[in-house]
Amino acid sequence: MCAFKYVHRPGPHETGMDLKLYYCGMEDCAPGHSWGPGLKDHYKIHYVHRGRGVYRTPWQTYELSAGCGFLVSPDTVSSYQADLDEPWTYSWAAFNGVQAKHYLQRARLSPEQPVFECRRPEVIEGCLQRMFEAGRRSPSRDMKLLGALYDFLSVLTDEAYEEEDMPPEAFVPMRDRYVKQALEFIETNYSRNFTIEELAQSIGLGRKYLSRLFKEALGVSPQHFLLRYRMDKACELMNNGALSISQIAYSVGYKDQLLFSRMFKKVKGLAPSHYRNR
Repeated sequence: MCAFKYVHRPGPHETGMDLKLYYCGMEDCAPGHSWGPGLKDHYKIHYVHRGRGVYRTPWQTYELSAGCGFLVSPDTVSSYQADLDEPWTYSWAAFNGVQAKHYLQRARLSPEQPVFECRRPEVIEGCLQRMFEAGRRSPSRDMKLLGALYDFLSVLTDEAYEEEDMPPEAFVPMRDRYVKQALEFIETNYSRNFTIEELAQSIGLGRKYLSRLFKEALGVSPQHFLLRYRMDKACELMNNGALSISQIAYSVGYKDQLLFSRMFKKVKGLAPSHYRNR
């Protein structure tokens, strides 16, 4: 019995996209329920929630159970069948796109290596649930579905690596990873007014802990780094003679021009107008 199914009909604007979701769903399979042997013209990933079944490719037969999953690849003959005694319940996501093969390779999935086992099944199941929820009718449904698909593939990629064979960047200390994420947030959001609390929450940390990591890694607090970053950006904008001081202030996150001028002089030693005319 199909417990849930969503079919997305890609529009003309989705031609040439890196990824596009075709359909997704979940099914409690009847004993012996099967598909194939046959071909598909897109990729389809199944994840087994419970029960057992068999997946067959031209190269191998796989007996799978809860916590496992398998990839059906385009132009590869395959088949799968639920166990007669313990038929599986699985979810699936079908997709394609210009970069689909690349993303799957990053997750170590291919026609020759189509099976995976999850160390954190609750994370995979959470991704699938969000994908199903994204299928609800809304003006932004296509964007929500695409985001959920990227999230799903990113988790599969993380699951593909054991700690000992992580890519080199995975060995960066957690402190540096958090600081890097915080810097990326600042670079993206410096032009709007946000709090350090919001910055910390964006990477899942408390404000005090983030401040300690910043001081250890960079020797300054997040507040001080953000202030310097905004003033450096303001200096770059000073070269644009068409922008007023008020517009420059607004462009680096200050609605109050007087506050901006005070902070600029504190960091650069000159008022904005004097800095521009020097």
